[in-house]
Amino acid sequence: MTHSIEVINLSKSYSSKKAVKNINFKIGNNEIIGLLGPNGCGKTTTIAMILGLLKPTLGKVLINGLDINLNRISLLHSMNFISPYVELPKKLTVKQNLIVYGKLYTVKNLKSRIEYLSHELRLENLLNKVTGELSSGQKNRVSLAKALINSPSVLLLDEPTASLDPETGDFVRSFLEKYKKEKKISVLLASHNMNEVERLCSSILMMKDGIIIDEGKPEELIRKHGRQNLEEVFLKLIRNKNEF
Repeated sequence: MTHSIEVINLSKSYSSKKAVKNINFKIGNNEIIGLLGPNGCGKTTTIAMILGLLKPTLGKVLINGLDINLNRISLLHSMNFISPYVELPKKLTVKQNLIVYGKLYTVKNLKSRIEYLSHELRLENLLNKVTGELSSGQKNRVSLAKALINSPSVLLLDEPTASLDPETGDFVRSFLEKYKKEKKISVLLASHNMNEVERLCSSILMMKDGIIIDEGKPEELIRKHGRQNLEEVFLKLIRNKNEF
């Protein structure tokens, strides 16, 4: 398998605190890997290092075989992300936001790209609305359109369906399944929604206190730990201080 993302002995320290401690994993083409863990375990820090927003204390991240910290400008054109903690400019309309980000990524045929994403993500009636006045579900779909505006081969998703109602959440998950299959992209998904992770991810990384404490396919982890579902596995691993 060709790997679009390779995380090698990656660590990040802030003064005396070690946020991420020597983690390793790979994500192949046409693959979604889940990154699970409690708040503060190092998930967002890991994503920031993959994006090149944070420089690792030790280790490196390879995107399509190239070190992100040495090739950040060129590699970012093939990457994108979504996070509920990063908002789009509120005073711009949806269409204006997509145009701005499209031009930042020097997207060719930007008009047709916006038309495609608007249709696929049910944004056609929202294009001329001010982004700051949208509901959380509408903003989520606009952020996803922004994350796909440059047709990335590497997509980083930090809680992509947080605060969504069940119908909108299911729509977004169905879209991601379809898009990943069609475009053969590599996706890292950080989420607290266990049903979402079981549905979308071929494999899972369980993170706690900055380290990966277990990994494997959802059904393998459930069987290994003698639990009924992934949420029970998550609770066992996070609560059991003597397990690892």
